[in-house]
Amino acid sequence: MAAKQKNHIPISEKLSDNENFFKEKIGVGTSFDLGIRKLKVLNKEVHIYYCNGLCDTQFIIELLKEIVDINDHERQRAQAKQIIENRLVHQQVTPVENLDEAVDKLLSGLIVILMEGESSGFVVDVRSYPGRQPQEPDTEKVVRGARDGYVENIIVNTALTRRRIRDERLRYEIIQVGERSKTDICIAYIKDVADPGLVELIRKELKAIKIDGLTMADKTIEEFLVKQGYNPYPLVRYTERPDVAATHLLEGHVIIMVDTSPSVIITPTTFFHHVQHAEEYRQSPAIGTFVRWVRFIGIFVSIFLLPLWYLFVIEPSLLPEKLSYIGPNEKTNIPTIVQLFIADIGVEFLRMAAIHTPTPLSTAMGLIAAVLIGEIAINVGLFVPEVILYISVSAIGSFATPSYELSIANKIARLFLLLAVAFFKVPGFVIGVTIYILLLIQIRSLNTPYLWPFIPFNPSAFLQILVRRSVPGSKVRPSIVHPQNRQKQPT
Repeated sequence: MAAKQKNHIPISEKLSDNENFFKEKIGVGTSFDLGIRKLKVLNKEVHIYYCNGLCDTQFIIELLKEIVDINDHERQRAQAKQIIENRLVHQQVTPVENLDEAVDKLLSGLIVILMEGESSGFVVDVRSYPGRQPQEPDTEKVVRGARDGYVENIIVNTALTRRRIRDERLRYEIIQVGERSKTDICIAYIKDVADPGLVELIRKELKAIKIDGLTMADKTIEEFLVKQGYNPYPLVRYTERPDVAATHLLEGHVIIMVDTSPSVIITPTTFFHHVQHAEEYRQSPAIGTFVRWVRFIGIFVSIFLLPLWYLFVIEPSLLPEKLSYIGPNEKTNIPTIVQLFIADIGVEFLRMAAIHTPTPLSTAMGLIAAVLIGEIAINVGLFVPEVILYISVSAIGSFATPSYELSIANKIARLFLLLAVAFFKVPGFVIGVTIYILLLIQIRSLNTPYLWPFIPFNPSAFLQILVRRSVPGSKVRPSIVHPQNRQKQPT
């Protein structure tokens, strides 16, 4: 349903009318966290509205001292409004002329100051949102590098990024989305680098969102932005590291920050954006390339190892004589394909349990699962040892995937390939892999080919995917984001 249109009720010169509006509209006097402080300045009533928990009390106290002090030093009642404005010792003081805007500001943590006989007031930004301090993200740790990470406060997040890019052309556009939540969303880009068409597309899509609230923050924005449907593959990249976001901004990407979310959205992205990690750029090019290739092997193994192994189990003639030992040496009452599915889903049980288990107990849970459940399952004949081995290697490959969303999507693809092999054997594997690649080819994220630079093929860009090039050698921004300025380094 479309968002309800506001009436833009003007501020009344009678403070009692304004007070009644706030009582009926947002429950001042009913909700304990919404309050009003009434003062008399130069014989004129002044009302200050605030929201506890979102304001810095010390700032408000200092402002109150300045306003009350007016009575001791000023006598010009006719200029009370100008005098009060001049005494609001804060860098962000803006006028407000209608009550609906005043309500939005109040519920965002600003204080609203209204004066008797005046049809406008002031809002002062004294926000102090509750939250944690920047710390290293659990999902993007590095051996060497910065330990700060994004938090749930959008102001802190913009500051962390601005600290790394002190460019006068860095732009932060803020809009509010959600009829009830009024969530702040920031579009970040570098004006002379990012594609204006991409910025306008994202701005248009965000402003077109009609929803009550964004309680799930950036994930809800993603679903409106890229219209993913039931495609499991991630079409945007998330990061909680300011250095990663700043790097993408300099390449020409657009960043979307959502208040209450500790991660930001990077757009546009391809498949290969999800398989890179900050650790590769915190090491020398040779070590970074090695780490990258090990990660690529892990991702490849997480998708294709189990279907290949099962194909060799049901078609032993495909194996060379020297590899004839591959496959179970003993028969069980449970078909191998059923064992694979049970074990693979069992790994998902363990992953979910690890997320929901308190940290002090998670180690014990892992030992119980690995030693007791796995060993006993083999001894009683539920699984053959090779099934556990290959499931474990595939699971490690999934955990080595930098993007959590990509690792889950790869697991779904693996299960479908297993089914194709089980039903159609060799033709099933070949056709399944072909369909899998074709599906990836047809995916587009914000008009960006998902498998670029592999398909369509771009030799120089693909070489940079395979080999971590040194920073002095990376002089050109990726063409896929259509940057206005192709050169990374000044000439």
